[in-house]
Amino acid sequence: MNTLQAILVEDEAALRLATAQTLELGGFTVQACASAEEALPLLRADYPGVLVTDVRLPGRSGLDLLAHVHGLDAELPVIVVTGHGDVAMAVQAMRSGAYDFIEKPFASDRLMDAVNRAQERRRLVLENRTLRAASALHPDTPDLIGRSPAIEHLKTLIRNVGPAGVDILINGQTGSGKEVAARLLHAASGRKGNFVALNCGALPETVFESEIFGHEPGAFTGAQKRRIGKLEYANGGTVFLDEIETMPLSLQVKLLRVLQERRLERLGANEAVALDCRVIAASKADLLQLSAEGKFREDLYYRIGVVTIDLPRLRDRREDIPLLLAHFVQEAALRYGRPLPQWTPAQMEAWQARDWPGNVRELRNFAERLTLGLGQDAAPPPPVAPSQPAPEAGTLPELVDTYERRLIEAELASADGNVSLAADRLGVPRKTLYDKLKKFQLR
Repeated sequence: MNTLQAILVEDEAALRLATAQTLELGGFTVQACASAEEALPLLRADYPGVLVTDVRLPGRSGLDLLAHVHGLDAELPVIVVTGHGDVAMAVQAMRSGAYDFIEKPFASDRLMDAVNRAQERRRLVLENRTLRAASALHPDTPDLIGRSPAIEHLKTLIRNVGPAGVDILINGQTGSGKEVAARLLHAASGRKGNFVALNCGALPETVFESEIFGHEPGAFTGAQKRRIGKLEYANGGTVFLDEIETMPLSLQVKLLRVLQERRLERLGANEAVALDCRVIAASKADLLQLSAEGKFREDLYYRIGVVTIDLPRLRDRREDIPLLLAHFVQEAALRYGRPLPQWTPAQMEAWQARDWPGNVRELRNFAERLTLGLGQDAAPPPPVAPSQPAPEAGTLPELVDTYERRLIEAELASADGNVSLAADRLGVPRKTLYDKLKKFQLR
């Protein structure tokens, strides 16, 4: 189904046909209506597209239609079309929550620019609602912060393969967010069972098999009662096997059999237990290369790697560093009761130029040191302009204001100063963003 959708309301037949053709040439599926009354049954709170409506219509006006849409979903973008010079009507529409307005006569590129931006805004709104709903079911699921092409691709991949239920292999350097991706895949799967994480590199080989498969009483010395293993505990959910490259070869054979048969036997047991869990494995090593060297089973590699996800390094998405750092210092400031640290554009430019071998984890640690004023990287904060005093007591409203200012600065920089684009990415109307620019005295 076409994801670009628009409802067009225009009472003049010739203009309605021309506008609908322009939208269709731009890739939109268009439902054209001659009146507000005709459009009303098409509108719903989860409508994934955009409404383009003339203001002056027979019967109910475009402003009436705008009010109706606002009642259904205040974040459904409405573009109003006004007569030439009808400034008062345009102002009233924007105050009533219109996304944008276009004056007649308008060029096709002006229309398409507004509609494409509105459609992208709608996509982001609905995507964020889906993620928030998933977060409500899985409150321990972290956010995947960033707007770089690499992260947007990763979000799309997680959204697409999450519900599929296949086993997945995540490749990524230390600190690149392998467990974050695994938790997001679990949330996107809709599975009601537990998310169970196991670091294969942290377990001694002597207890490895018992931890994964479980054991019965008397299975070995000291096994006094039954123990449910990680795989069985994750039944109905997801098990995350981090650093799977460290798993002993003898256990790789047993894991392969379990994944093929979806049944396991606890140590000391004679009966197999049916298994319904998704396995997400993660590695910071090249498993195929290890297979060629005889250090990892090739058949297990192909079994767990039905779908492979490669996580980007932080230095491959440097444009995300301002947003990530703003998020991490906010967390640290609230955790330690400290004011948010300040930095200059030159400092941020230097930080973005770093290699960050520890990736996002290293950046998080750096943010904590910066907030605490520790380390050679955490230089004393630069002077703050009198119009923007640093919070003395670090109250929550002051911290939130400073955090909001940082996010706006970062988004404006990412959008090359384009206020409309920044407003869309931040999910706020342009008027709201302009008000905040004025409040924080940002140019």
